Amino acid sequence: MTRRNWIAAVLAMFTTGRTVAQTPDPSEQRMRAARATLRAAFPYPVTTVPGGEALAAWERIRAEGKGWPVIVGGDEGLDAICDQFSIDTPSLLNPGATDLPVQAVEQIIATSRTIAMPDDLFKLAGEDGTHPASGPWPERPDRVEMTVATDLMNGRPFARVHIVTLPTRTSWEVPAYLRWGGWNACPAAEVQCAVLRRWQERYGAELVGIDRDTINLRVARRPRDRAEALALARECYAYCQDTVDQGVGTIEALAATLMASDWWFFWWD
Repeated sequence: MTRRNWIAAVLAMFTTGRTVAQTPDPSEQRMRAARATLRAAFPYPVTTVPGGEALAAWERIRAEGKGWPVIVGGDEGLDAICDQFSIDTPSLLNPGATDLPVQAVEQIIATSRTIAMPDDLFKLAGEDGTHPASGPWPERPDRVEMTVATDLMNGRPFARVHIVTLPTRTSWEVPAYLRWGGWNACPAAEVQCAVLRRWQERYGAELVGIDRDTINLRVARRPRDRAEALALARECYAYCQDTVDQGVGTIEALAATLMASDWWFFWWD
């Protein structure tokens, strides 16, 4: 695995096709212990609220000015964030394992400032990341809403949702603090920061939600016309090909969505 999914793997082992046991399942006990260990090692404060109140709580925490809040989803979302954060310190779950060097937040942010946007983003994406499928401009573009507080299987808010508050007032720095990215096709944290900084400056984009593999941005300014929307959509595709390839289908459909919604959704398989 290119990122650690130990908790999810253990969970799958003892939930698939299992009837309720009369005695505690050792695998379940290990899974719970691992979750507790990773949560205890996570250094940032966590606020837990009913799922239906997540955005209002996010607004309240942000207004307090004590840091940047980010909604990380339900229990599995929080566990995934803690897992990703500690991926270079396997000794937390396996005493005696060799930990890898952990890049400091300040270094990730400094590196992000050396990335020339959008040129370096297109270079990093390579040929596959610069030629999305094309099609007609849709008459009824999709509208995007926040997804991280919702169970996508049934469309209902999670019973409870967790909000992490990070020691920054700048949302584009969130991936640096969470050490988020750098697996599969998902850009590394420094690239995440560079992209989000550019979109914050140009569109007032703020990172509101992030979970295992999804980012939700809310923007203050939409693209003004189709030409601008198409240029932005190409940046979005270089950043996250799944927005088109496993999402809306064409670059025109993505551009139309960017013009129709204040929310932007990115997902990496």
